[in-house]
Amino acid sequence: MIETDVIVVGAGPAGSSAAKHAALGGAKVILIDKKSEIGSPKRCAEGVSIEGLKKLGIEPSPRWITKKIEGVRIQTPDGTDVWLTEDQVKIPEAGYILERKVFDKHMAMDAARAGAEIRIKTLVTAIDKIDNGFTVETESMGKKETFKCKILIAADGPEGHVARWAGLRPAAKAKEMESGVQYEMCNVEFEKPGVIEFYLGSCAPGGYVWIFPKGDDIANVGLAILPHKADKTAIEYLDDFVAKSPYLKNAQAVEINVGGDPVGGMTKKLYDDNIMVCGDAAGQVNPLTGGGIISGMTGGMCAGKVAAQAIKEDCSKKYLKLYDEMAHEELDHEIKRYKKVQEYLLTLSDDELDDIAHAFEGESFEKISTTEIVKKLIKISPKALLKLGKFV
Repeated sequence: MIETDVIVVGAGPAGSSAAKHAALGGAKVILIDKKSEIGSPKRCAEGVSIEGLKKLGIEPSPRWITKKIEGVRIQTPDGTDVWLTEDQVKIPEAGYILERKVFDKHMAMDAARAGAEIRIKTLVTAIDKIDNGFTVETESMGKKETFKCKILIAADGPEGHVARWAGLRPAAKAKEMESGVQYEMCNVEFEKPGVIEFYLGSCAPGGYVWIFPKGDDIANVGLAILPHKADKTAIEYLDDFVAKSPYLKNAQAVEINVGGDPVGGMTKKLYDDNIMVCGDAAGQVNPLTGGGIISGMTGGMCAGKVAAQAIKEDCSKKYLKLYDEMAHEELDHEIKRYKKVQEYLLTLSDDELDDIAHAFEGESFEKISTTEIVKKLIKISPKALLKLGKFV
């Protein structure tokens, strides 16, 4: 039996953030990941905001940044483009396209440098609740081990088992789990390099298509759909888009990534006696964009800080409620607001999206942010005013 204070399951950005902050707080931490290489395969379009990294105290590094975002292009079904680029407006929510395979390792190394022990290629096969914590059964390269911890942090992604095994409800209902697929491609042509592109409408029912540039002729090209709104599989929609896009006529895929994305908001219960849940496993994802790196790391930071203090005080749910309060204080505002926008967009037909894009063509922006775009949407669309009037 290997004893420790905190076990974190899942070494994605949320789990590494939790492990780092728990270790910085003085806890003895073991970070477990089933993969042989942390960060691979990626399941992400790899975009993050500069402000989000700054808030988390993460210094940008050229080792894991592939491209600075210089603007946004939104295209509706009839081919109407709305361009929002640095040369026209300020972009306060600008960001970077990452190389997740490097970034995730960087974050795990941060956790290690803070004092966490890392176990890779280690699969958690079972957990059991005991009086003063959990036991965790693992298997690695044919070797079985049992760990004992006072606090267990589940950061094992949207299809993770740990929270379910502990009796906590999963973050997303089936109808709120997007199905995503993405190619990393070369020979991609860009009308404006450095601009992230979004394609809306029936090309990706319930979601959108994205092209995120990673420098030179390389880009992540992917989409997410809500399966109950779709007639085909995600890969069929993506292949249709790739076949029709003039920018991808010579493009070749060198990698494919697939996975689910929970866009239903945070799970109702983030904690119980001796356990907390963070990241995608807790639904800490922007429901509008599907992005979860910064929000997941924020949730992980909250969980790690509370875990370190709880080890010294009390590991029961009475104390761990503090994590729930911190996570909601940090994330609720964004998640709940953008959930409303997502629900509104789901009501729009292709024709309505085109009409909005036509109205946007005559609008000017002083700066770009998701909030500013929604404010402008409310101004030009009576339906948006009705649905989103309280957004601002």
